[in-house]
Amino acid sequence: MSMRGRHLDAYSMYKRGTREHGFDAFDKEQGPERSLNGVGKDIGVPSWKRSLRHVLVATLSSFLYGYHLGVVNETLESISRDLGFHGNTMAEGLVVSTCLGGAFVGSLFSGLIADGVGRRRALQLCALPMIIGASMSATAKSLWAMLLGRLFVGTGMGIGPAVAALYVTEVSPAYVRGTYGSFTQIATGLGLMGSLFIGFPAKAIEGWWRICFWASVAPAAILALFMEFSVESPHWLFKRGRAADAEAEFEKLLGGPYVKSAMAELSKSDRGDEADTFKFSELLYGHHRKVVFIGSTLFALQQLSGINAVFYFSSTVFETAGVPSESANICVGIANLLGSFVAMILMDRLGRKVLLIGSFSGMVVAMFLQITSATSLVSRSSGVYLSVGGMLLSVLAFAIGAGPVPSILLSEMFPGRVRANAVSVCMAFHWIVNFFVGLLFLRLLEQIGPLVLNSIFGAFCLLAVLFIKKNVLETKGKSLQEIEIALLPSE
Repeated sequence: MSMRGRHLDAYSMYKRGTREHGFDAFDKEQGPERSLNGVGKDIGVPSWKRSLRHVLVATLSSFLYGYHLGVVNETLESISRDLGFHGNTMAEGLVVSTCLGGAFVGSLFSGLIADGVGRRRALQLCALPMIIGASMSATAKSLWAMLLGRLFVGTGMGIGPAVAALYVTEVSPAYVRGTYGSFTQIATGLGLMGSLFIGFPAKAIEGWWRICFWASVAPAAILALFMEFSVESPHWLFKRGRAADAEAEFEKLLGGPYVKSAMAELSKSDRGDEADTFKFSELLYGHHRKVVFIGSTLFALQQLSGINAVFYFSSTVFETAGVPSESANICVGIANLLGSFVAMILMDRLGRKVLLIGSFSGMVVAMFLQITSATSLVSRSSGVYLSVGGMLLSVLAFAIGAGPVPSILLSEMFPGRVRANAVSVCMAFHWIVNFFVGLLFLRLLEQIGPLVLNSIFGAFCLLAVLFIKKNVLETKGKSLQEIEIALLPSE
C-alpha cells in the first residue's frame, strides 16, 4: 500500500488520460509511423538531440567491453612470457576466457541490479570492478593474479552491455532507437581499435602490456562520473511507482509537448506499482518463454559464428599465415568500425530482421572463403589472401547486423516489468558460449585444423539465417508498448 498509495493519484491521472485521449488508436493497423515513444503525428517527433548525450555516456560501457575483449590480442605473447606460461595454449585461453566467465556471473545479476538500483546506478556500478580488475591485471606478478584481475573485469563487462542496451532502448525516441542502439556496436569497435593501437609496442617494449591495462581505468572512471549527470530511465521510474519522476525525465529526453502522450502510452503496459512480483519461472514457463528462447538462441548463434575467435586471436592466426599482425589487426578494426557505421545508417531504414539475415549470410560467404583457403585447391599465396579476406569480410558482415542487432532486439521485445531480468538471462547464454570459444579456439585449431573449424562456424551462420527467417519479429519504428502488444499470446 505504501508504494502504491503514494503515487495512486498520479498513476490514475495518466490512466484516465489514456482513455480520454483515445490511445486505442495506437493499434497495429495504422502502421509503424503513428507513434514515436507515445508521440503522435499531429505534434511531430521529439528532437533526437535531447537524448543523444545520455546515450553516448552509456555507450562508454560498450567501449570498455570492446577494449577488454581486444586488450589481450597484441599483448598475450608478452604477458605469457613475463608471467611464465609461454607456449601453454590452455593457460593463454584461460587469460581470455576467465574474463568471459566473470562476464557470465555479472550478466546473471545484471537484471536484478538494474531493477534494484536503476539503470543509471547499475552503469556506475559496472565501472567499479573494471577499475579494480584492470589495476590487478596491470600489477600482476603471476598467472593466478592475472586471472583474478580478468575475473573482476569480466564481472563489470557482464553488467555493462546488458544494462546499456536497456538504458539506450528506454531513453531513445522510437524513430532513432535502432540508430542509437547501433552506437553500442560502434563504441565496441572503437574500444577494440583502441586496444589494438595501444598494444602495438607490447612486443618491442618490455612491460608495455601493463600500460595497456592501466589505460582502461580512465574511461571506466569517466563512465561512473558522467552517469551521475545523466537521466534515469522513465520506464524504470514508472515501474517503481515514481510517475512524477518519470514525467520529469521524459521532459528532459523528449521536451514538454511530448510528455503527456509518452506517459499515457507508458501506462498502457506498466502499471506503476510492484504488486505483481516478477518470478524467474515466468521466463521459462510463462508466455515470455518464446522470446527468451529466441533471444538465447540468437546470442548463442552470434558467438558460434566464430567472430570472437577473430577478435581474441587474430594476431596469432595472421602470424601463422605469414601476415604482419599489426597491419592485419588495423584492417580488422577498420572493417568492424565500417560495418558498425553501415548498421547505424540502415538500422531504422531496413529494419532489424533484414540486417540480421544479410549479416549472417555474409558470414557464410566469408567462412566459405576461409575454408577454400585451407584446401589444396589454391596456392599458398592465394590461400593467405583468401584467409585474410574472408576474416575481414566476416568482421564487416558481423558488425552490420549480427553484432548490434540481438541486444537491441531483445531489449525491445520484452515488456518493461521483465525486461531487465529477461535480457540478463539471454545474455548469460552469450557469455557461456563466448567462454568456451575463447577457451578452446586455439586448442581446436591445433587439433582439427582451420578447414574443419571454419566449416563448423559456417554451418552455424547458415543455421542462424534459417532461424531468423522463421522466428524473429521486426520491431523497426514501433514503440515499446506496441511491440509488447504484438507479442501478447492470442487468447
